[in-house]
Amino acid sequence: PGGRRRLLEDSRQRAAELFRWLLAPVAPAEFLGRHWERAPLLLRRGDPGYYAGLFSTADFDAALRGGEVHFGTHLDVTSYAEGVRETHNPSGRALPAVVWDFYQNGCSLRLLCPQAFSPTVWHFLSILQEQFGSMAGANTYLTPPGTQGFAPHYDDIEAFVLQLEGKKHWRIYRPRTDAEVLPQFSSANLTQAELGEPVLETVLEAGDLLYFPRGFIHQGDCLPDAHSLHITVSSYQRNSWADFLEKLLPAALQMALEEDVEYRRGLPMDYLQYMGVANSDTVDARRTAFVEKVQSLIKKLVDYAPIDAAVDQRAKSFFHDCLPPVLTQSEKAQSVYGFPARWQDGGPCNVDILITKDTEVRLLRHGIVRLCNEEAGVMLYYTTENSRVYHKEELKFLELDPEYTDSIEFLLSSYPNHVSVANLPCETLEEKISLATLLFEKGILTTKKPLAKI
Repeated sequence: PGGRRRLLEDSRQRAAELFRWLLAPVAPAEFLGRHWERAPLLLRRGDPGYYAGLFSTADFDAALRGGEVHFGTHLDVTSYAEGVRETHNPSGRALPAVVWDFYQNGCSLRLLCPQAFSPTVWHFLSILQEQFGSMAGANTYLTPPGTQGFAPHYDDIEAFVLQLEGKKHWRIYRPRTDAEVLPQFSSANLTQAELGEPVLETVLEAGDLLYFPRGFIHQGDCLPDAHSLHITVSSYQRNSWADFLEKLLPAALQMALEEDVEYRRGLPMDYLQYMGVANSDTVDARRTAFVEKVQSLIKKLVDYAPIDAAVDQRAKSFFHDCLPPVLTQSEKAQSVYGFPARWQDGGPCNVDILITKDTEVRLLRHGIVRLCNEEAGVMLYYTTENSRVYHKEELKFLELDPEYTDSIEFLLSSYPNHVSVANLPCETLEEKISLATLLFEKGILTTKKPLAKI
């Protein structure tokens, strides 16, 4: 239906739709209200084909035979027996003969970056990351029958376990202490003796989903009669209020220092005599005054907090983490990636990108650009040139003339509709065309119709 296709033209809607599919039949609102960061969710779908086409052992094998998978960097070989967790990575390329021999001998295989080898996983995560506003990563785990690959532990991410093939027995345990609720870092390997009773024990079968929040201890092992292949999709690593305040507070203090002499005045000359742990039990009016002064400076700090700028700093680091968008055939044809410039008959042809005032353009995706106002000037960060391998590339940006700010905001607010270049709010037509050409060359803008006939 046209309405639905129209909906999915918008990358934000597409992300919401994919999130809905991931959690079906539970509605996203119910999931976010009841489970997210709170409690595990188990979905037994009774539909082995639910994730068909996402990733398979055949894809795993194809990645190995592609010759680009390296031990340690992309693949871990692990085992867990008699309470001991071991990693058995040789060095160098992970060749099928060696990898499958490890597997045959009871080792688990963890592919650390399936999105670098599987176009479908890349596509899936690149859409989902816009839903989370935080990096969506993945690992795939292949476990031989009757074995366990990892010791019990908890992670620092929100985990969605998608059972792709076979089945796996899982036990999930509550965080042991308040300090371990939504932890900032993952735990070391834990022993069975350190665990209480599981809050959830289940056998996941193909098509099922298991979600658990960071801090929930988990362990999975294979039944004697089946291998297990699952993919864990993760997000929300270091994405808490505290992580945000770590960026914000130093910036607020810097602003306060520059703008308010109160913060630059000297400490009282005798403060060491009545402050400090040794004096903490003394009743002294000077102590009270000192503490009140500290409190008032901290309260006043709020007025100097550059909240939007700190959000942009976080957005920048998210942009560095992002996967590049996956283009459909028609999107390629409407973007620089399908532009037919080539060498032909002794010279280059179709080189000129001819954008005119009538060319209709739009952003390739809503979530691929971020406009930041920085000391060095106005920066436009973008994800179209990111790598499928985490942080393989530096964060990409264009320094823009401040006059172009309105045009970028206009493109963002018009999305997913096309707008003609003539309508960009720049001063002159020349500027409109030059901005559109620049953004087109970076893969940020697509045109309604292909620019050149092939």
